[in-house]
Amino acid sequence: MSKVGEFEELRPLLFSIAYRILGSVGEAEDAVQETWLRFDGSSTRPASAKAFLSAAVTRISIDVLRSARVRREEYVGPWFPEPLLSDPYQDPAQAVELADSVSMAALLLLERLSPLERAVFVLREVFAFEFGEVAAAVGRSEAACRQLLVRARRHMEAGRPRFEADRQERHELATRFFDALKSGDVDGLRDLLAADVQLVGDGGGKAPQLAKAVMGAQNVARVLGTVFPLMSRIDVTFEPHEVNGQPGAIFRDRDGKVLHALALDVLDGQIQTIRTVINPDKLGHLGPVADAWAVDREVKQARRRMN
Repeated sequence: MSKVGEFEELRPLLFSIAYRILGSVGEAEDAVQETWLRFDGSSTRPASAKAFLSAAVTRISIDVLRSARVRREEYVGPWFPEPLLSDPYQDPAQAVELADSVSMAALLLLERLSPLERAVFVLREVFAFEFGEVAAAVGRSEAACRQLLVRARRHMEAGRPRFEADRQERHELATRFFDALKSGDVDGLRDLLAADVQLVGDGGGKAPQLAKAVMGAQNVARVLGTVFPLMSRIDVTFEPHEVNGQPGAIFRDRDGKVLHALALDVLDGQIQTIRTVINPDKLGHLGPVADAWAVDREVKQARRRMN
């Protein structure tokens, strides 16, 4: 097989590794492209293209993450990963691990780890690499990688997200949620929410967002049941869609441009957390991005007309 062929066959895996380390679609794509340049520029053909490319994309991602962490410390408001609508890498043997590890809750937990811990955890726990492969990828001994993994597991276990195991049940609950949202049914929404549910938004200071998280079923239901009917009056629509492996939706303005992405954490037949990503810098890979400030002004005008 040609170099191009080998690389393209492994591209889905490389992107999936990079995205879990970085939490950014754009940065993951850049890391994969840089990996190709290194592979193409290598004068010798590695014995294992998978080992070479996985190691390269991991090391590139670690370097990018180290600089990104400084930016995230200065980020305005809550930071969420860039929404991912579909994971290009599929492995039936690792299906559950892959799906759970790409959720927003899991990626936020990974933010607690050092870049090396994060890379070791992703390679070993998510993609089931052997310790020798992990050690080669991160440039540490196997013994050191085992210690990094122990520390990473300890952090992850302390807050490991739990999700409804039955995908059909999750889908049915999400359908009921979006039906209630569309009709502005506050009571219907409240019945689907956990008592301590949180509604949190990521605007990054570049789009209107909630000043702080909204807590509690009654408060969240009232906000959602009030705001979306106003948004629908100005022709905002939404498409239910899996977002980071969890039930969610993409919201669009009247011109079909992406306004924000919403993801639901579902457990025990209730919605535990609702996360929205409205920062325009995190939505460009989903299509043309709406002017969220203009939509916000129209919503406020619609509210004034009703009052």
